[in-house]
Amino acid sequence: MDMGQITVEKNVAGIEGLCVITPAVHGDSRGYFMETYNQKDMEEAGLHMDFVQDNQSSSTKGVLRGLHFQKQFPQGKLVRAIRGSVFDVAVDLRKDSETYGKWYGIELTEENKKQFYIPEGFAHGFLVLSDVAEFCYKCTDFYHPGDEGGLAWNDPEIGIEWPKLKGEYQGNASAEGYTLEDGTPLNLSDKDQKWAPLKDTFKF
Repeated sequence: MDMGQITVEKNVAGIEGLCVITPAVHGDSRGYFMETYNQKDMEEAGLHMDFVQDNQSSSTKGVLRGLHFQKQFPQGKLVRAIRGSVFDVAVDLRKDSETYGKWYGIELTEENKKQFYIPEGFAHGFLVLSDVAEFCYKCTDFYHPGDEGGLAWNDPEIGIEWPKLKGEYQGNASAEGYTLEDGTPLNLSDKDQKWAPLKDTFKF
């Protein structure tokens, strides 16, 4: 669907609410210009959300952040990579959804400029594939430190196929023994190595 300056692919992989948004990029000999968010274009595409917080992170190759959500204050997130490349993943945690437990992943890069909208009720995370990645996201609710929930990034029941990642599942979310194909060790926070699998985690 073409709406002004964006193309919107809705319900990707048959998962209701997940959207891939591709902005129109206007380039010439000087460089390029694009609109990264336009409320009118989004609403014309049927996407009605109010963003209240913008975040930006920098991560090095092999960093995996996730899979995160907020329980009482769930956040919709519009995410993109402004430098480098990440593999970005959403997992449906809505217990009444026909696609509960299903995942979808997309490579977001500085070059493809794609954006991924993950509604409330999903776990979200990404793996950095480039030497460095800078990642931006707009959120529909504020960060609530005590409200964070998580899901094991490597739960075999979900079976996320992280690209370029090698390693054997040891029964938990530990990064130990996992590397990228070039030997870069997988790098997770202590907290992200302790999340439970789908069967033991929060449902919306």
